[in-house]
Amino acid sequence: MEYFDIYNSERIPQNRTSMRGIPLKSGEYHLAVHICIFYRDKMLIQQRTNDKDTDASKWDLTAAGCVLAEETSAKAAEREIYEELGISLDLSGKRPHLTMNFHEGFNDVFLVEKNVDPSTLRLQAEEVQAVKWASREEIIDMIETGEFISYYPAFISLLFQIRHNFGANTYKPKEKNT
Repeated sequence: MEYFDIYNSERIPQNRTSMRGIPLKSGEYHLAVHICIFYRDKMLIQQRTNDKDTDASKWDLTAAGCVLAEETSAKAAEREIYEELGISLDLSGKRPHLTMNFHEGFNDVFLVEKNVDPSTLRLQAEEVQAVKWASREEIIDMIETGEFISYYPAFISLLFQIRHNFGANTYKPKEKNT
């Protein structure tokens, strides 16, 4: 049994939880995460299992899931990538590259550069049936043919563009003296 923290529309915790699977009331939201692992000009993508309730057998970003009660989005991202693919990440003190709203809540997206050999991964049998590296163009082609979850192609392009920097422009601050 999994529980989520409840937030309001301004992402302020409401000091309440909800059990997974129970619809949230109007004005209640929860947190979710996506983790995208990149290496060179490719993203590691996963294929969902045939028996998933939504988007069965479709390809998706590297990993995703809900943030559990009293968990930060960084800790949830670490947990999800480990549960689904067996990849250990340390996102302590890391902020998501972007946060997006979705109908039921807020989605923090973490972008990571890491060389991973897909043949060495431990796939969670009830979630993932395959993994592979794919370029931006390959993912967009898969979206157009219905093989990939129907993200906006511009969203996929944005992920590839911003993976080395925070924000919506190319500004990079000077390093601070410590």
